[in-house]
This record gives sequence, structure tokens and C-alpha cells, in this order.
Amino acid sequence: MDNATYNAREASIPKGRTRTRFAPSPTGYMHIGNLRTALYAYLIARKAGGAFLLRIEDTDQERYVEGATRMIYDTLGGAGLRHDEGPDIGGPVGPYIQTERRVLYREYADLLVSQGHAYPCFCGKEAADEQPSAANTAFRGYDGRCARLSPEDAVRRMAAGQPYVIRQRMPREGTTSFDDVVFGHITVENKELEDNILLKSDGLPTYNFANVADDHLMGITHVVRGAEYLSSTPKYNLLYEAFAWDKPVYIHVSPVMRDAAHKLSKRHGDPTYDDLLTQGYLPEAVLSYVALLGWSPGGESPFAGREMFTLRELEEAFTLEGLSKSPAIFDLDKLTWLNGQFLRALPFDAFHGKALPYIRQAVKREVFDTRAAAALLVNRTEKLTDIPPQLDFIDTLPAYDLSLYTHKKSKTTPESCLAALREVLPVLESLEEWTQESLHGALIGLVARLGVKTGQVLWPVRVAVSGKASTPGGGVELCALLGKEESLKRIRVGLERLEEEEIICT
Repeated sequence: MDNATYNAREASIPKGRTRTRFAPSPTGYMHIGNLRTALYAYLIARKAGGAFLLRIEDTDQERYVEGATRMIYDTLGGAGLRHDEGPDIGGPVGPYIQTERRVLYREYADLLVSQGHAYPCFCGKEAADEQPSAANTAFRGYDGRCARLSPEDAVRRMAAGQPYVIRQRMPREGTTSFDDVVFGHITVENKELEDNILLKSDGLPTYNFANVADDHLMGITHVVRGAEYLSSTPKYNLLYEAFAWDKPVYIHVSPVMRDAAHKLSKRHGDPTYDDLLTQGYLPEAVLSYVALLGWSPGGESPFAGREMFTLRELEEAFTLEGLSKSPAIFDLDKLTWLNGQFLRALPFDAFHGKALPYIRQAVKREVFDTRAAAALLVNRTEKLTDIPPQLDFIDTLPAYDLSLYTHKKSKTTPESCLAALREVLPVLESLEEWTQESLHGALIGLVARLGVKTGQVLWPVRVAVSGKASTPGGGVELCALLGKEESLKRIRVGLERLEEEEIICT
């Protein structure tokens, strides 16, 4: 790379505003930790009026999953995290897919070699994995033997076609330090740093090299990543120093844990973002919950103590000072509770729209008041997938045990329910207007006339029309939902079964 090319690239780097990036690998569905990284990077950019970039880091081709890039687009879009630049929309510093930048990485790796900050390594994997020898105890991992090759010998081997990688030449003495927003000032002994690979033998860069080159050339000012990269950051800083590039602001975030000892892992059955949506969680509830996994608004913030945020509110509330270095525990029960709060906070029309596909999973009959069903469900739904099991009695009365008619709280028995249903049937048969209000008036009037507790009439009606002990409404609401013909039919079935049981018992 000549000076003119180098200088032209430097001149084209955007400057003067905050620029963050989300740089996932296309290896499958997005897990919760990745979503949180994307969210924090997005919020930092939005809070500062800057730009949020999407970059696809696909240099690990062995782990590449077909269609995963589309999943990334869909996840970010569905969560409302709109990027300003990326592979799908372009931008001033593209391409935004690493495999399309491989020529660039070669040029910068060669520049490091020419400056003595890197060297070609011809050791095979077995040699590179050997333990340090007694003569080279200062080296950790690979012992740096190719660093001692003369330039002439290295050129000769390359010309002969011998496979090689490019390794970073680490200093063996002194220390390297950096500052992190969350973890503060960190210093490491240089003797602990391995000569890590920058460019693989196939010409593709490693993550350690590509992310530094790309972050600089794309003008990234703030780097958000997991705390597991803290130990690698000194290597990145040495690359920045080798190129005489400005370092970004580092923001390493604590891990998201399943419990005190284990990180979230798809291999252990922990849900991805898409899993949560499939399980009936709202994107806005997931995003609000994920934001609080390692961050909270300060005590002086008007948002202090809040657990429910819209994305716009997060943009306003988010501050770097609120980030915690303590690991965050992913509590599915807490997310479920929060999701229920979000569902109940929706305007009714919005709730009905989200509930409708789930209502229709259970109810196939065309003539059915889905809005009335939604009104019963709204206070009994924590996740949208809770809906179908609550309505599975609508199309077909399930087989049920007559022991359901025994209810301690309502003080009912099969015998008392038989007597109650005998009174209920003619009252409902004579009812001309079949509405929730008229049903309530008729049945409560019957309760008063019989001089019994309300449950002694309404409980047998509920069981007869639903065949279930738990329903999204009581007998009045269920009869209104089912309609007159179906309700009376089911009450007659209940009567017949109770009468048969009475005859058997006598």
C-alpha cells in the first residue's frame, strides 16, 4: 500500500461525531448478550446524536450459517434498532462485510510487517501449539520462533510457496495499559501477551486484527463488547499504537448469566431473542428487560426505579455511568412478569391485534367475537402463548370429570350443581337478549330467588360450558362468548351427565 492510498483512506474516515457499531458473526440466531451489546451501542449513538453501524464479521467461515445475516437484519429491525450504515443500506466506509474487505486487511498486515510490528510465521499448527521451551520461557503459547527469522529467509520461504500466517510481534518487557468505562484502568505485563495471528493462511483476518482495522477505518469512537474481551484489549491497543491511530473509548459490559456460575448458552437450552418472541414475549418487553441487565438509571435520573421503558425512553435515559461491572442474572420469571405488564399497558386495539393470531390458533369457528375474548384475556395473559390453552374449549367441549363440579370455595357438590343447573336452564332458555349484561342480570336474579351464594349457581355454569376449572372468565362471560345455542347445548349435556351419575349412585 503506497502513501497516497493510505492517506486517502485516512482522509475519508468520518470524524466529528459519535460512531458506534454492532459487529455480529453470522452464526445463527441472536442470543441475549448480543442483543444487549447491540442495544447499548445503539443507545450511545442515539444519545449523542451520532451514527450506529452494522458490520458483519464473517471471517470464521467454518461457523458461518446460511441465512444468518438475514436473521440479524430481521432481529435488529424487529427490535427497532435501526442502523444508519450497513451491508443492506450502504454508507461512506463500506463494504460492511468483512470477507469483502480481505484485500484491505492484507495491505495493512503487510504494512505492519514492513514496520517490524508483525512477521510471517511458517510454523504448522502442531508447532504453534507446542509449550514454551526452557530457552523461551518468556513466551506464552506460541514461542515466537519465526520472529527470529531473517527478512531474507522469510522472503525466500514465501517465494517458495510455503504456507504462512502473519503474527503480531509483542513486546517482551514492560506493560500495556488501557482505560475502560466500566472496569477502569487496567494494566497487563507484556510478557503475558502471545504473538497472536493477524492474518490466516487463507488470507482472511482473525477477529483480533479485523476489528481493529475496521473500527479505525469506519471511524468508530466507542466500542461496546463483552467483558471476555478485556484480556485481548492490550493486543488491540498495541496495534493502534503500531499504526499511530487514535484509540476508541472502550466499554466492556458484564456477562449475562443463567445463574451465579453459568453464562447463558443456547447449548444448555437458554433462549435466544427469536426463541423469546416465539414463546410469546413482546419485542419491547424483551428490549426493556435486556437494557436493565447490567445498567440502571442513576438515582438522580427521572427514570430511576423504572422497569418499563420504550425505546425512545431508553434513548433519553441511558448513560454510561449507569453500567455495572457485576454479572447480570437473566431471570425468565421476571421477564414474564414484565411482559404481562407491557401487555396490559397496551391500548385495547393494540392488544387485540397482537392476541388475534393466538386466539385463532385455538378458535377456528368463523363467527366468534375475538374482541370479547381479548377483553377477558388481557388480565390473564403474561405471554401471548398463554392464550390458546385458555380458549381450547370454545370450538369443542372437552371431556371432563364430574369431580370438577365439587368446588370447596363455592361450596358446591355434584348434587348441588345438578339442582342449580335445573334452575338455570329454563331461565336462560327464556332469555331473549343474549348479552353479558342480560346474562348477569338473569343469573344473579336466580341467585337471589334461590337464596344461595353466587358461586353455587355460577360455578356449575362455568364447568358445564367449558369443562375446565380455570377459564379466562366466569359463567356469565363464557356464556356470552359461546352464544345462546352453544351454551344451552352444553348446559343440557352437563345436566344429562349429572343425572346419569345420580341414577348410578342411587
